[in-house]
Amino acid sequence: QVELVESGGGLVQPGGSLRLSCAASRSIFSINAMAWYRQAPGKQRELVASITDGGSTNYADSVRGRFTISRDNAENTVYLQMNSLKPEDTAVYYCNADRLQLVSGHIFTDYWGQGTQVTVSS
Repeated sequence: QVELVESGGGLVQPGGSLRLSCAASRSIFSINAMAWYRQAPGKQRELVASITDGGSTNYADSVRGRFTISRDNAENTVYLQMNSLKPEDTAVYYCNADRLQLVSGHIFTDYWGQGTQVTVSS
């Protein structure tokens, strides 16, 4: 089994910044697109940002210009730099890999991390 382990969440004041990280727990041969989703209480999970293995990115309109997604393919890690945070950014943030292949050859699709809480409040 492999885990996607998120870190970097926490409590921050409006206007502040956080950097989320998501790393695979085992030796990975390849990961295609990776993404960050979020789910606020009482709302559906939504896409925040995605990045292909080639580095092409896509952002939700609500975060474009404030958040930056990046990845380190050598470390099989994806990051989300969040600046100018707003209270409406409060949610559990989840890491997703659309296709993850282990060195052993095993393939997982639509693989999720456990989530990390981000709270923006004064």
